[in-house]
Amino acid sequence: MAYFKNISLEKGMYGMPGKSFTQVLEEIDSSENYRGTPLEGLDAYQRQLMRFGIKVSGPGSDTVESFFGSSASAALFPEYIARAVRQGMESVTKASDIAATVTTIDGLDYRTITAGAGGDVSVKPVAEGAQLPSTTIRTSESLVHLHKRGRMLVSSYEALRFQKLDLFTVTLRQIGAYIAAAQMQDAVDTLINGDGAKGGVTFTEGTPDYTDFIGLWGRLAPYTLNTVLAGTDAMQKLLNVPEFKDAQAGMNFQGTGNLVTPLGAKLVHVPTMEAGKILALDKSCALELVQAGDITTDYDKLIDRQLERAAISMTAGFARIYDGAAQGLRYTAE
Repeated sequence: MAYFKNISLEKGMYGMPGKSFTQVLEEIDSSENYRGTPLEGLDAYQRQLMRFGIKVSGPGSDTVESFFGSSASAALFPEYIARAVRQGMESVTKASDIAATVTTIDGLDYRTITAGAGGDVSVKPVAEGAQLPSTTIRTSESLVHLHKRGRMLVSSYEALRFQKLDLFTVTLRQIGAYIAAAQMQDAVDTLINGDGAKGGVTFTEGTPDYTDFIGLWGRLAPYTLNTVLAGTDAMQKLLNVPEFKDAQAGMNFQGTGNLVTPLGAKLVHVPTMEAGKILALDKSCALELVQAGDITTDYDKLIDRQLERAAISMTAGFARIYDGAAQGLRYTAE
């Protein structure tokens, strides 16, 4: 049962096409083998941390130096970086929260598919022997534009070696939050301006009040209004809509911090979104998130303790799925 203690860790485990470091470890040391044991609930990477006695969080967390006691334990450091950054992305509303689907690719070129029904999406009764109405699915003529987003670690090993890992994790989580915010803005830009194959949303003029929400709800039909994206100015206006100030909504916001509109849609704050615009969409069919792999790190530099200008990044792009599944409201920002 102590097989995980004998695994040889090396840099090459980060370079496997289409597989993360943890996935490579799991193929060697599957978590299925630990069901019903004290190690159940730990993944292959966490078992390696336990093997080398490295505690990355909580009271008594170790220092950065603890990863570099041997060449084998040093190989765990880039995965620690990636996981901490991912935690930061998970802690905020991210693009995958508003995307209908997430597609992971191994390259940088990707064409999505488009579906057309000739302008008629109704499903009418068909007489016996008559032809059913068709939906045409084809490959998009345009590539999805992918953007590399990330930050550069600019430090030295000497400056970080004695820092506690839980403190270092705070900085890495913030990097993850920065990446998530940038990707959210990319998603908003794709919805507003289109993706090259499909155009952007149609905006109507108005003011952010309850009547406008009813209008957006009607314009989205037959799609469902379940998500609303708004910048800081728009959020402040929406939170002051009288119909939004009922007792139940107030208790939910004040008690949990969750923002819910009068029509039951999820209200998402996008601080970088342009003032004077609000987006309403059906998240189940409006947007596709395309990722070229997961979070990437300069693992060679990190393992060799060359932290100076080590890059942490993620490459992703967005494509519109169905026209009409997103609508916009434009108002005069004060």
